[in-house]
Amino acid sequence: MLRDRGYAMPNSEIELSLQGFRAIQGQNPDLERLRISMTFRSDPLKRILVIFCGPGVVKVNVIRSIASQIVNKDTLSGFLLIVQNHVTSQAMKAVDLFPFKAEIFQITDLLVNITKHVLKPKHRILTDQEKRRLLKKYNIEEKQLPRILRKDAIARYYGLEKGQVVKVTYGGGEITEGLGYGMRSDNFR
Repeated sequence: MLRDRGYAMPNSEIELSLQGFRAIQGQNPDLERLRISMTFRSDPLKRILVIFCGPGVVKVNVIRSIASQIVNKDTLSGFLLIVQNHVTSQAMKAVDLFPFKAEIFQITDLLVNITKHVLKPKHRILTDQEKRRLLKKYNIEEKQLPRILRKDAIARYYGLEKGQVVKVTYGGGEITEGLGYGMRSDNFR
């Protein structure tokens, strides 16, 4: 997921099998050793931090503890919290107070790469320049594009921001080839 978002993930980590992972980390890995900090390929100043939480319910005190452990907050542009249990509503409010984009994923949601599913069409995030060309080509405004929900699985996977446009390419099998576009919006939850 980090590589698909544009972060510089080494091939050795991407191609690591479950057996290889367990050989390195053991059967019950230390969550501290699983922390990942990656920089964006095109902008090394843009950094994301990934932290894994234990099996317990994530409460406010856990979020506060994580916040106190994060160093160099001003160089951080994103934060992913991978949880095994549910997050309380108060903890969710505490996550919203981070000065950078913070996202929470259930570990079960990340076991399979949803973008590789045979029935899922190919998605590609357009650059600002491509977005302007698209709007000009079809002589439309942003608000006329189909909306993608914030909680849409693909929008969450790619970490789409409000206003980003995605090119969706359909094809193969029973479905005739097609092309569509969608824009991430805050108007729909």
